[in-house]
Amino acid sequence: MPSFAVFLDRDNTLIFDPPPGYLADPDKVQLLPGVVEGLKLLLNHQFKLIIISNQSGIARGILTHEQVIAVNNKLLSLLKKENISLTDIMYCPHHPEFSSASEVECRKPSPKMIFEAAEKHSIDLRNSYIIGDSFSDIKCGNNAGIKSVLVKITLSDEEINNLKKEVKSLNFVAGNFLEACKFIAADFTEENS
Repeated sequence: MPSFAVFLDRDNTLIFDPPPGYLADPDKVQLLPGVVEGLKLLLNHQFKLIIISNQSGIARGILTHEQVIAVNNKLLSLLKKENISLTDIMYCPHHPEFSSASEVECRKPSPKMIFEAAEKHSIDLRNSYIIGDSFSDIKCGNNAGIKSVLVKITLSDEEINNLKKEVKSLNFVAGNFLEACKFIAADFTEENS
């Protein structure tokens, strides 16, 4: 039986990504405010939770797969302490400047990671969502045909207005992660009542 998912960006959506980015140290992993409450709300609505993340630091030679996995494992450990489990974590290690065209097919805004997760976990994309903090997250959701929610953490109002002009659909702009999850819970309930 198909299920529904919320696809989650990782850096500056679930965890703080300190400048200059490319978080490599698991000891620096910090959940952003509202993440625990938001994820619990989504789990209460029976959503599968799947991280899809661009990790181009690997292609750039700044990060290793082992460092990305260590950061992911620390995130999973922090969530486990709150009785939260994720369905999957997927990441694209490639970047167009350092990788072949076929390798970067997984990189957001491509919907490839969403489609692969949907097939792997029997997800109905018609009632699924993406939460992220960037253009590539929202465009990825558009490309996959799912609803997109932007968490306004790193983008200015001007950048958000420009993003709205460039994407087919931006369903909601949230001030924080919990607000994004409350929108999804309400929207999903309304659509399926």
